[in-house]
Order: sequence, then C-alpha cells, then structure tokens
Amino acid sequence: MDRVALDLGFIQIYWYSIFIFVALLVACTVIYKEAKKREIDEDTLINMTFGTVIFGIIGARLYYVLFNLPYYSKNIVEIFEIWNGGLAIHGGIIFGLLSIIVFCKKRKMNVMRMLDIIVVGLIIGQAIGRWGNFFNSEAYGAITTLEKLQSQGIPQFIIDGMYILGEYRQPTFFYESVGCVFGFLAMLIIRCGKYLKRGNLTAFYLVWYGILRFLVEGLRTDSLMLGPIKMAQAVSLLFVLIGIIIFIINLKRSKGDEYLYRKDPNKVMIDKMVYFN
Repeated sequence: MDRVALDLGFIQIYWYSIFIFVALLVACTVIYKEAKKREIDEDTLINMTFGTVIFGIIGARLYYVLFNLPYYSKNIVEIFEIWNGGLAIHGGIIFGLLSIIVFCKKRKMNVMRMLDIIVVGLIIGQAIGRWGNFFNSEAYGAITTLEKLQSQGIPQFIIDGMYILGEYRQPTFFYESVGCVFGFLAMLIIRCGKYLKRGNLTAFYLVWYGILRFLVEGLRTDSLMLGPIKMAQAVSLLFVLIGIIIFIINLKRSKGDEYLYRKDPNKVMIDKMVYFN
C-alpha cells in the first residue's frame, strides 16, 4: 500500500492527509447546511467552525501522543508529522467540545442545540476520515484468512490492502466507516421529525458511536492502552452513558423545550427565536 498520493519532489502529499482534508470539508459542508436551515448567522458559524477544527486537530494529536509518550519523547520532531497518522478521534471530540462550549457561552448561544447541528456533520466526517487509516495500514484487527474476508463481501481492494506484515487482517477501519455512514443516515431521518427535543441528536450520536467504537475497538490490535484497558472502549462507554442520561432528562422535558418546526412542506427549519432561546 503506497501511502504517498503525489510526489512532487520537494513535497509529498499523503493519502492520509487527503482523506482528513476531505473529511473536514464534507463535515463542515454538512454543518453549514444544517445551520442554514436553522438560520444561524454565517459569520458566527465560520468563526466557531474554524476554532473547533483547529482545537480538534490539536486535541486529536495530543491525545495520541500522550498515550505513546515513551516513543515521542525520543522522537520530538515526529509529534508534528500528522500525515503519518496518529489522530485519535476521542481527543479531537473532547477538545472540539471544549472549544464549542467556550464559543457558545461567549455568544450566549445554547450549547446543546449547537451540538445537535455539529454531530450530523461530525459522524459523516469520521466515516470518510477512517479511509486515511486504510492507506496508512493502521486501525486494523486481528489476523484472519483470505477466505473469511471474501465471505464477508468486503471489496477486493480492501482485502488486498489488509495484507499487513505477511498476514491478512480484519479491516476494522472499514467496519467503523460503514457504521458511521449508517449512523449519519439515521440522524438525517431523526432530525426530520415533527418535534425534536434539543440534545436528542447529540445523545443519539453518543450512544450510536459509543457502541460502534466499543465493538470495533474490541477487534483492533493497535489500540491506545492505559495498562490493561483499551482507552477507546473506556471513553466509548462514557459516551453511551452520557447519551442515555441526556435521553432520560429529555423525557422529563415539556413540549416547550422541543424544537418547533414551521409547517412549511417545502422548507423544514427550526424557528429562530426558539433555537436561540
């Protein structure tokens, strides 16, 4: 598997970098469209997105480096070589969330409602970004056989790419990517409900991705570890717990806390005054 997409001599462009860029582009596009339906000011959205992306990337890299500190303490320069892989999505989510909270508090905007917009773009961005792992030959699972991979209906080019270190490996990156696509489609359906309480999309994302990542991480052999604990599984369980708590809290909320959709068959959007309430 060639990790370099384009070699210009003075610079090499890696497939990993391309997929991360495309993932960010698609995620931001979806977020923009979701925000536009809810009449969010464009300048406000751009400012928030820019800060969130920057802090998200920093957090994703810092999270990965901290769990590989013995190696990076001896190879300081490689900390900045993110094109070689090593962006932990959980770190990106945590730092991105902190950035969003600070931004919303300063602008006196409802954090949960903003998160409901962002998670729709986030999950499809994750689906695309996982393909960068494929070209970097990372985020793979245990040793398996060619016959078993073929029996699962996995495309042949993926199977060929999963021949790593002389053995066929489970394409866990692919499992997670497909799971994220299904999660994205589910969220598109959920958000079109006549009434949708704030936080439900965020809660759905936390539960869906938490369960998905917990299961996929159980198959991986290159997990970030804290002693005997796979950190991604621990954080995923926390995601699920938080998501369930949000759902339970929302069950007790009155209809006044719901998003009220305008009855326009050609244009579904949330009332501006309700959204910023």
